[in-house]
Amino acid sequence: MLFAIGTKVKFLHTGDEGIVRARLEKGMVSVYLPKDDMEIPAAEEDLIRAEMPQKSPVKANVVEGKKEPVKTKPPAVKVQTQYTILKSAGIQLAFIAVEDREGLTEKYLIYLINDTQYDIIFNIKFWLNYRSETWSDKLGATSYLELGSMLYDDLNEAPEFDMEVSWITTEGVGKPLSKSLKIKAKSFFNTMRTAPLINQPAHIYKLFDKPVADNDTEVEDLEAYTRRHAKPGWAIERKAGSSDSHSSRDFAEFSLELDLHIEKLREDFHDLSKAEILAIQLSTFDAYINEAVRLQVPGVFVIHGVGKGKLRNAIATRLMNHPDVMTFKNEFHPKYGWGATEIIF
Repeated sequence: MLFAIGTKVKFLHTGDEGIVRARLEKGMVSVYLPKDDMEIPAAEEDLIRAEMPQKSPVKANVVEGKKEPVKTKPPAVKVQTQYTILKSAGIQLAFIAVEDREGLTEKYLIYLINDTQYDIIFNIKFWLNYRSETWSDKLGATSYLELGSMLYDDLNEAPEFDMEVSWITTEGVGKPLSKSLKIKAKSFFNTMRTAPLINQPAHIYKLFDKPVADNDTEVEDLEAYTRRHAKPGWAIERKAGSSDSHSSRDFAEFSLELDLHIEKLREDFHDLSKAEILAIQLSTFDAYINEAVRLQVPGVFVIHGVGKGKLRNAIATRLMNHPDVMTFKNEFHPKYGWGATEIIF
């Protein structure tokens, strides 16, 4: 007896009812159980149509319904940057949420990000308890590629990734590097930040550091970058005799990067209103800028995210009226995307 995908079915042995969602390998199908709100694999021989008697001897066969148009895999995106990459994070796996009409996360798009100056060859195997996929390709420098997707509910199945990457340098194709990654739902939600190059909030896992070649120059820090790009007359040198032992230690320990995402500032951010969150962010920003001015650091990056731009605009207003700020800009940066403002004192 034939039935198409989307037909209601019943399990012969348990009587549970569900809906056929997809065909799997080796005579298996994927069945959604509304009662339990879950999707499970099942053998075709264990199913009958829901309206048939449970003891029917007829073996159920699955035929494909109306075929969906074949979707072509999106090509890798090469990002043209106007900044020198200060410090690349390497090869990363990013998960970007896709919401349904009610604003709830329905699935995650899976991206592979390469923010280094080297091309790579990769082979990635994605495992779930009911399906697996393999992605193999070449990914260019400062590029990202959409690999596929996984459902929100798949987080409960502990998705696994087996990865193999080979760097392509001036010396040729390097030896394969391997890594296994098992996603745990509890820690997954603590990995949120702005994805390099993609410039969207994402759950990110770092996979491989960039290779160290003999001709690689030492990665410059923010202060060195500021000095190299400073215009003539910019006062980026600290005044002689202006510091004591305490301020020298403070200067050495001062971070040239401030992340204003509220989850970085307060553990109880879930209990705060939008107005309270903005007030905390701006108060932290003011204290940070005042300390930077006191220590006479040459420049800093303030990470505010993209969002609707309310925090970014509030920061810009403060900077325009600050007597110690020489210039600031919110331009695309390979590390921060559009989610950070660079400030020069």
